[in-house]
Amino acid sequence: MAYSDILYDKKNAVATVTINRPQVMNACTIKTYDEMADALRDAERDDSVRVVVITGAGRGFCAGDDVKEIFLNPEFRDAKPSKRTEVEEWRTHQPVALDFLVTYPKPTIASVNGAAVGYGCDISLMCDMRVCSDQARFGELFIRRGLIPEAGGLLVLPRLVGLARAYELILTGDIIDAATAERIGMVNRVVPHAQLGEATMALAEKLAQQAPLAQRLAKEALRIGLNLNLPHFFDYQRHGQHLMLTSKDHLEGAKSFVEKRPPDFKGE
Repeated sequence: MAYSDILYDKKNAVATVTINRPQVMNACTIKTYDEMADALRDAERDDSVRVVVITGAGRGFCAGDDVKEIFLNPEFRDAKPSKRTEVEEWRTHQPVALDFLVTYPKPTIASVNGAAVGYGCDISLMCDMRVCSDQARFGELFIRRGLIPEAGGLLVLPRLVGLARAYELILTGDIIDAATAERIGMVNRVVPHAQLGEATMALAEKLAQQAPLAQRLAKEALRIGLNLNLPHFFDYQRHGQHLMLTSKDHLEGAKSFVEKRPPDFKGE
């Protein structure tokens, strides 16, 4: 598959997937997610790859969904059945977009070079580890758009930072800086921005030297130990998100973002 929205590289047993839409802070379209999923599946099949790194080009890690492209292009805004059906069907995949990262068999690292917000925050959370620049920022912005988080926010975040902090981050949509993320246990380490690539590769190469089968079984055992009922979770989250996608509040959240104004939610 030829990629236009991402860069994909393999070197020294490490596969690196770079979201390459810096002009929109690496906000993703359906095509972007599909390309990332294809690259991740390729890395999963390739026995020479021991570790996967996900990062972003330019100043941002990932700004989540490209709201203009996915939700507010003329076809979707005007509720033409073909486009609305396409997006809603895509959103009802199980798991959604890149949520299969939760069960990905190989070690994964998010190398967070800048803002990781919305689904970008969830992508970083679904990776096993997070190495981030001191310029990184994190935000579960879904509530600001009349949506609920995906697996990263709902499933992983409370296990990293505790329930009270997860409630606060998800229900307010607040953005936190790298130092705060490190203090509350959301990321593994924070390094000076210029050292991010070096620090990420040092961890990736350390992981790549370990026994891959043992790593795979250890990851699965950790998930079992956490009693993750993934089929039930994905079913509930998928139906909840579908409900929100069809709400007036979500359309208002998306429009207010594009129009750069506070949203006026009605609870409808």
